[in-house]
Parts: sequence; C-alpha cells; structure tokens
Amino acid sequence: MPKNKLAAPKKGPPTQSYLDIAEIKDDCVIMKDGTLRAVMICSSINFSLKSEDEQNAVIQAYIGFLNSLEWPLQIVIQSRRLNIDGYLEKLNSLTKQQPNDLLRVMADDYTAYIKELVTLGEIMNKRFFVVIPYSSLSDKRSGFWRRLKNVFSLSKTIKISRDTFDKYKEALDRRVDYVESALTSMSIKSVRLDTQGLIEIYYNTYNPELQETEKLAGLDKLQIES
Repeated sequence: MPKNKLAAPKKGPPTQSYLDIAEIKDDCVIMKDGTLRAVMICSSINFSLKSEDEQNAVIQAYIGFLNSLEWPLQIVIQSRRLNIDGYLEKLNSLTKQQPNDLLRVMADDYTAYIKELVTLGEIMNKRFFVVIPYSSLSDKRSGFWRRLKNVFSLSKTIKISRDTFDKYKEALDRRVDYVESALTSMSIKSVRLDTQGLIEIYYNTYNPELQETEKLAGLDKLQIES
C-alpha cells in the first residue's frame, strides 16, 4: 500500500501583488494605474514658540498654499518608537573604558536612566512626508477624450512608455518645485526622496519589525526585475 503523502502547500501570490506600486525609478514611484508619485521628507516647526505675528504669517501662508492647489496631495506623519540601541551600546563601551570608578558608576546610572526613560515614556520618533501625485486625469491641459480613455484603464495594471514617463515626470517635477517653494515660505525645509530613499521608506513601512534586523541593501546591490 503506498503511503499517503501530504500535499505540498501551494505558493500564494507574492506580497508585491497586493501593492499598488508597479516600479520605483528616477526618484518617482510608478503606480499600477500608470500614475506617478513623488515623496518629500519635511522638517517641522515649533509653532508654539513663535510670536503671534509669526504664527499668523504661517497660517496665512498655509491657507494660501491650500487654496492654490489644483490637484490633491497627501500629508503623512509616520511615528516609530525611538530606537537608541546603538547609543546605549556606545555608552556601555565608553563606560568600560573609563578608568575613574566614580565616573564609571555615574555613567552606569545615566545609561540605566536613559533606558528606563525610553521604555516607560514610549518616546516616539516622528517623520513628516508630503506625497505629490501626477495623473493625466488631473492635468487640465490634457484633452477630454484622452482623460476619458485613462479612466477606463485605471482598473488594470498598465505600462507606460519611456516618452510618456518622461512627460509625466516633467509635470511632476514642476509640482514638486511648487510645493517646495510653498513650504519654504512657511519656514519648512523639504527634500525630495531619491530612488534609494523611496525604496527604503516603503521597505521600512511595510516591514516595521524587520527594518532593525535586516537592513536594505544599496541600490546597486538590489536585484531588480526588468
């Protein structure tokens, strides 16, 4: 009698199939619907420490910026628990090298205090992003029939030609420049994420537990399917 063998588990679809991202290149995120995204990381300002006139100026600049937009954008605040393991390891190393007994005891107490402070206080590290999209649907310069054609293609994964990508990217770059200028008027510094930065931010977002133990390789070492 042949022994019954357990059927090998079927492989499910890869995680990438559940994401809306088709590709990341040339400092742009290409979505499966053929639209583009640019991501800018932004600084913060301490609004409470500003004078009343400065606060009003920031508010008015922000209102003017929102009213001037003819296309949507997304403001993302990412919170992660502050990881100071590297800092604690450095403190421990310096403490062991300290020849003075009194200073060594004080350093141990300081290390224990910092560790307890982070554990009990749940100190979070916040990062601020602005996601700027480009779609031919939002481009009023595109013809009606062209925009209507794009509506029916949003339900499927589409590939755009290099010429189309370059044209979309040029329009997206103009939007990025505009947003950067508007943020500067509010005393907010911003930097557009390059290809490596985009890959890292999405990797860390979808793998919050692995990002500390499995660092992402550099762009030149990543295996990218064409």
